[in-house]
Amino acid sequence: MKVLKFGGTSVGSPERMHRVAELITQSVESKIVVLSAVSGTTNTLVQIGQALKDGQVTEARQIISELEEKYVTFIQDLLISDEAQNEGRAIISSHFEVLNATTQEPFSAEVEKEILAQGELLSTKLFTAYLESQGISAVLLSALEFMRIDSSQEPDEDFIREKLTQILSQHSNAKLFITQGYICMNSHNRIDNLQRGGSDYTASLVGAAVKAEEIQIWTDIDGMHNNDPRIVQRTFRVDNLSFNEAAELAYFGAKILHPFTVRPAQRANIPVRLLNTMQPEAPGTLISDRQEDRAITAIAAKDGITAIKIKSSRMLLAYGFLRRVFEVFEKYQTPIDLITTSEVGVSLTIDNKQYLTQIQEELASFGEVEVDTGHTIVCVVGNMPFQKVGVLKKIVDAIDDIPVRMLSYGGSKFNISLLIDSQYKNETLNRLNDRIFTFPSK
Repeated sequence: MKVLKFGGTSVGSPERMHRVAELITQSVESKIVVLSAVSGTTNTLVQIGQALKDGQVTEARQIISELEEKYVTFIQDLLISDEAQNEGRAIISSHFEVLNATTQEPFSAEVEKEILAQGELLSTKLFTAYLESQGISAVLLSALEFMRIDSSQEPDEDFIREKLTQILSQHSNAKLFITQGYICMNSHNRIDNLQRGGSDYTASLVGAAVKAEEIQIWTDIDGMHNNDPRIVQRTFRVDNLSFNEAAELAYFGAKILHPFTVRPAQRANIPVRLLNTMQPEAPGTLISDRQEDRAITAIAAKDGITAIKIKSSRMLLAYGFLRRVFEVFEKYQTPIDLITTSEVGVSLTIDNKQYLTQIQEELASFGEVEVDTGHTIVCVVGNMPFQKVGVLKKIVDAIDDIPVRMLSYGGSKFNISLLIDSQYKNETLNRLNDRIFTFPSK
């Protein structure tokens, strides 16, 4: 069995849904197809939630009405027969009844998550209706029946495996299953989600649960590139990545892959293939346990980084100082990206400013605190153990006149990370691209 995930752009129009149907029916092997919401839908649902949160009920209802009209138009080209059109209208009506009902109750985080879930529920039901109208047999699985997170907001992988195995056993003759990405239930049995981009994560969790042969992530890009093609003109597709390289690239900003996707697949040793819905003949990128013998593979950049420096003369030989610093970030559930230390100071970075004020206030008890925003982490990824001399020099020489705020090397043999002011991001990516890569011949 294979698990195939299609993102929002891949199902963003009736024509693209038709194309996805062609792709998933080209072979007879068993498949679980994970769909995102139709592109633009989740952003609109976020707007509805924000309007309700702000008490703008009339505005929320107007946005709901406009979104419903878009879906009514959508099915006119998606579904051909009158019978299928009627089914499509019934699906739309039922979910927009849910959305309209949320405007009549007090707003809460639970209501917001129920609103956000409607996108994936709509896309999967409409897509399944299209398959049925074409005589294609498919089973629609509700992710809300098997996808669950625990009280720590982490996937309950034992529950997912047991429940999904049980559900699939009830359809032993079926070859094609459709389910929702992103959405799940939480430990309180309320609708929740795996955060933005979580459809990739769903696919990986499902793949691990069913011991899939392969997990495929279909987007609108023909695999992972060695650099950001939106910023750098001359890039190339990386044919093979190790799990470790892919994890570093995803965490540090590669948009094609959700940061958490690699973990379940790596633990189960299931290869992940990145493919292009618009160019399905392209080989894409294969992520596996195979590590290529190359020093530098690719570059990614992560924006919105805040640098924090804590200076304290009391640090000198102070037992437990770093532990107390880390406890502040743990208290506010704020991950640290990079960290460097000296005899009298600690510099670190975060990408979530939600609790920055509280963190700064608590850190002030340790010493002088400096906070700088507007930074970018540029992460150079490859196979770079310390024995491989010259790699760091090559990187630093490429950007010798660009100010580097922090440099992290040694925490992992798979990345070297540079903290720079975001104004230098584009120049840094282009300089590194020109000077550290050997471009494959055409």
